[in-house]
Amino acid sequence: MRFFYTTYVIITALILCLTTTETLAQSTPKYSNEFLSIGVGARAFGMSNTVVASVDDVTAGFWNPAGLVNQEDKLQISVMHSNYLNGLANYDYVALGTKIKDNAALSFAMVRFGVDGIPNTLDLIRNGQINYDRVKEFSAVDYGFFVSYAQKSSIDGLSFGGSAKVVHRRAGEFTTAWGFGIDASARYQTDNNWSFAVIGRDITTTFNAWQFNFTEAEEAVFRSTNNEVPINSLELTLPKVILGAAKKIDFTQDFSLLTEINVDLNTDGRRNTLLKTDIISGDPHMGIEASYKDIIYLRGGVGNFQQEKDLNYEQQWTFMPNIGLGLKLNNLMIDYALSDIGDQSTANYSHVFSIRASVNPK
Repeated sequence: MRFFYTTYVIITALILCLTTTETLAQSTPKYSNEFLSIGVGARAFGMSNTVVASVDDVTAGFWNPAGLVNQEDKLQISVMHSNYLNGLANYDYVALGTKIKDNAALSFAMVRFGVDGIPNTLDLIRNGQINYDRVKEFSAVDYGFFVSYAQKSSIDGLSFGGSAKVVHRRAGEFTTAWGFGIDASARYQTDNNWSFAVIGRDITTTFNAWQFNFTEAEEAVFRSTNNEVPINSLELTLPKVILGAAKKIDFTQDFSLLTEINVDLNTDGRRNTLLKTDIISGDPHMGIEASYKDIIYLRGGVGNFQQEKDLNYEQQWTFMPNIGLGLKLNNLMIDYALSDIGDQSTANYSHVFSIRASVNPK
């Protein structure tokens, strides 16, 4: 009975949160801080980021902090690297998680998404003369820093968690932004291998304060090319709610299958998703994971259902499939994913690698 009451309180709070963002959804930009929606860990990529109900390792600090309490090891370290968009961008992740008590866990994580070697041509032409020696390179980099905590409740199978995150974005010396947000989550696991999860991301609305630093000469270049000179501003990231359900089936002592479905509910207005309204857009995605002796893992997933126009300007539905592999060697977990970042027709794939190391001191 207490579980249903707790669930009712959480859902009521989320509904109130969504209601207050109804008017903001019409004025705030979509896809704010979207680099934090890419995901972390090759396991998640291989399952199309459908892991919020089943995640039980250090990456739970990003996906669902409440899942940190299911970390089996005293200490876990995870790193990930991907040459995203066929090498155009570098995407990296590092995290450390530890069990501070039998019923509580803590983690620290960092996400970096950067495009390096961008040419700065603002000073290419001076007094009508072109000089390529004045072309310099800069990087556009986004950082996310997470501190996550989770604890089991007095209700068997129920745990709660939360994350405080700091966002730092910069483009060379031209602009910088700092932001702060909070995530909260709950996870419930039954005795018959069902798992349910609810996550509220940016529940307080994340604020990014942008500051631009252009010289008078650089501003003159903007005006002469009919471009708007950016000004200091405040960017809002509205709350997102993710619902998840997972079921693990043990066929034999050696073979098992995990299936999961998630639904991302965005509150920044109408998006090109499978479920959409003027206020909330729902993006469902599904994933599976087959394992042999908890050593070898085969994964697959599908998500990002969208409507696009083909060459004949006719609407068609597209989706993004992903596959992945995992290998566990004692205290080392090696994961790989082939992740589709375009629809199945363009087949623009990225390779994602991640490693998780476990430490269990005596």
